[in-house]
Amino acid sequence: MIAFFGMGLLGSNFVRSMRQRGIDVNVWNRTPAKAHALAAAGARAFDDPAEAVKGATRLHTTLSDDAAVDDVLERARPGFGKDLVIVDHTTTSPAGAAARVARWAERGLGFQHAPVFMGPQNALEASGIMLASGDRARFDGLAPELSKMTGKLVYVGPQPDRAAAFKLLGNLFLMAMTAGIADVLGLAKAMGVGSKEAATLFDTFNPAATMGARVKRIVTGDYGNPSWELSMARKDARLMLEAAESGQVQLALVPAIAREMDRWIERGHSHDDWTVIAKDSLG
Repeated sequence: MIAFFGMGLLGSNFVRSMRQRGIDVNVWNRTPAKAHALAAAGARAFDDPAEAVKGATRLHTTLSDDAAVDDVLERARPGFGKDLVIVDHTTTSPAGAAARVARWAERGLGFQHAPVFMGPQNALEASGIMLASGDRARFDGLAPELSKMTGKLVYVGPQPDRAAAFKLLGNLFLMAMTAGIADVLGLAKAMGVGSKEAATLFDTFNPAATMGARVKRIVTGDYGNPSWELSMARKDARLMLEAAESGQVQLALVPAIAREMDRWIERGHSHDDWTVIAKDSLG
């Protein structure tokens, strides 16, 4: 029997998917009605997390943040069996994930952080990506069951905080990409191009095709053989900002990028590849 805490959009669909595979699941949520709604899928709902976890071999959690995970686990602790393994899918801080692994190890229980790149439909369909890190033997023992919850299960290393770090890296990119799309549509509006028409650009222009080469250039520091000089990129940023101002549209990312370009131009990098603006970020 599995216990699952956190019946939001993601957690509830994880449970529905488990029930479709015939798994017995006890569920709990801070708002009891959300847990009781899963009774229609055959899950058993509880109002007390300690009661919900009694007899479970695994406890899965999809909660809001570090504080919520710590609070709920402490509340549920009286119901923990000695062989229970905790699998936390919550997006948390790397420091928080590492601290929980150590804390629960001291208490004799395994804690596996396994954050996901998934939406609710992915959880229902067992698609998307699940990350995991930490003790390899624990991961290998859990992998057959975790693999059933996702399209791809990726082990990112023995460091207990590594999955949390990679999840934040991925989410940062998604935020930046979305803000970039917003700037594209904002600039289109300023120039009198409708949103739907502007979106057709990506029917033929695929920026993702350049991702691998761009990342490689940045990581290897290959700035001296430019494909797009920083000075020319800065000129284009100026044109974008002028068009946006003329159309009374405020862009989110381009002003910040332009400031960073100016900083690197002042440092003498006008004729380097424009990706030099990422140089200070390298570890």
